[in-house]
Amino acid sequence: MGILKSVSNFLFGKDADIFDDKGRVQHKLPKKKWDDWNNRIVRGAEYNWREHTGLQAGAIAEKAPTDKKSQS
Repeated sequence: MGILKSVSNFLFGKDADIFDDKGRVQHKLPKKKWDDWNNRIVRGAEYNWREHTGLQAGAIAEKAPTDKKSQS
């Protein structure tokens, strides 16, 4: 039976193991992994999508004022 199951999995793919009884996606990660993910988003501003301003592609960087004296 093992060889038949292996051939069947190869030809038709394996059954998805991510769905619960009601057909909803259920990730089987440990609670610590979810907590770490949530804490990363809460603690770090760089991961907070609400504060994300996007990339400033092509933006001209502000130049620092210089103390150049005019040459006359």
